[in-house]
Amino acid sequence: MGGSGSRLSKELLIEYQDLTFLTKQEILLAHKRFCELLSPEHRSTEESLQARVSIQQILSIPELKANPFKERICRVFSTSPTRDSMSFEDFLDFLSVFSDTATPEIKSHYAFRIFDFDDDGTLNREDLSQLVNCLTGEGEDTRLSASEMKQLIDNILEESDIDRDGTINLSEFQHVISRSPDFASSFKIVL
Repeated sequence: MGGSGSRLSKELLIEYQDLTFLTKQEILLAHKRFCELLSPEHRSTEESLQARVSIQQILSIPELKANPFKERICRVFSTSPTRDSMSFEDFLDFLSVFSDTATPEIKSHYAFRIFDFDDDGTLNREDLSQLVNCLTGEGEDTRLSASEMKQLIDNILEESDIDRDGTINLSEFQHVISRSPDFASSFKIVL
């Protein structure tokens, strides 16, 4: 980390390794990348561990720029009361969940939270509609018609809503994800 002046203590590195799915090298790289988002006067180790970076700055990292769920990802991992900034530990949690070594259960839990746009603990028709719009784009040429959207959501619920309550809960979502072999490998971000 050379001239940056920010070095995490050995004890802190061990603690972060114990609490995340990240290696020592990944944690050090994450800290370096987080510090790059801070103003130069806040880049000391102590200050960087207390500082918060705005969601707008987090959204600027290349690994998130093209992700259609980037705003939701940041909101889900932010611990600020207004969900408008991230601490270094929020940033580590985010990178940990999206790492290759995070378990499918952890990945599916956070995917569910990201797709639960209204944060009510279920994926309802509106959440599913927003999810589809994020994936297809909301442009005139890519947006589904109302009838196409209804048919697609009906099909999703037919396949996934095991208890037939009109929504998908976490266990139903995890059941569907468990049948998708590509999910864990596609739900990742590498710095």
